[in-house]
Amino acid sequence: MATGHRAQWKGFIKFGEVSFGVGLYTAASTSDRITFNTIDKASGNRVNRVFIDSETEETVPKEHQTKGFEIENGQYIVIDPEEVAATIPESNKTLEIEAFIACSDVDDIYFDKPYYLTPDKMGAEGFAALRDGMKKSKVAAIARTILFRRMRTVLIRPHGRGLIATTMSYDYEVRSSKRAFEDMPKIEVEGEMLDLARHIIATKKGTFDPATFEDRYETALAELVKAKLEGRSLPKTKKVEISKPNDLLAALRQSAGLTKATADKPKRTAANANAGTGRQRAARGSASNAAAVKSASQRRAS
Repeated sequence: MATGHRAQWKGFIKFGEVSFGVGLYTAASTSDRITFNTIDKASGNRVNRVFIDSETEETVPKEHQTKGFEIENGQYIVIDPEEVAATIPESNKTLEIEAFIACSDVDDIYFDKPYYLTPDKMGAEGFAALRDGMKKSKVAAIARTILFRRMRTVLIRPHGRGLIATTMSYDYEVRSSKRAFEDMPKIEVEGEMLDLARHIIATKKGTFDPATFEDRYETALAELVKAKLEGRSLPKTKKVEISKPNDLLAALRQSAGLTKATADKPKRTAANANAGTGRQRAARGSASNAAAVKSASQRRAS
């Protein structure tokens, strides 16, 4: 692994009678995101977190804090951290492969967090044998071990020159989709509406390239911080217009390029048409002004 990256875990992989040393490295991290501190508005100083007794409202120092499991409202079983630590199974630092399965057998809703697996200097040959064997067989591996003080199920898959180990959520942690979708109305779309939807999908087909996806929230935060530093105000975001049921077919036709934006709108009387023209002129004027302001802001930013 590249210098500067530290392994989150070091241990061994075992499949059959073959074992070799590996390191586990974080594959996805949020450390580069913009973060904020909590500040006292009056003084401008950073606020520290303290723990308060819910009844006495007095500060509880760290040495007086312990764990508790609520059995009734306000009634707790006190459990010391040492007792919690004693329940953690002993780790033998071994990812022992229990089975090889087809990747399609695993619903990705169970995926938790990905890690890169790399071999140590002595285990490169065994590592390559496992990686290339899984590639040829088009399978993934299920393994278990103690990671971060908990027993974890891990899905191991070939990835380039290495392996990806993804921790898996347990079945009780994944909520049922039946409850999520139980209020969904039973609607069968067919005819022209279905054909138009398929046509739009066909014209939008592409390939997945993560480099082309921008974290717009992060970009907006960076612009907000920059605007604050420069004493500028940010433009208000536009509201998203949701298609109404009676306009859905017209919107699909327009998306497919079969009609103009105004083709399905009812004709207006002369008075209403004139009023609409006035509104359109005003809208165009507002749009021109907004574009000019945006251009000036970009020049100042540059």
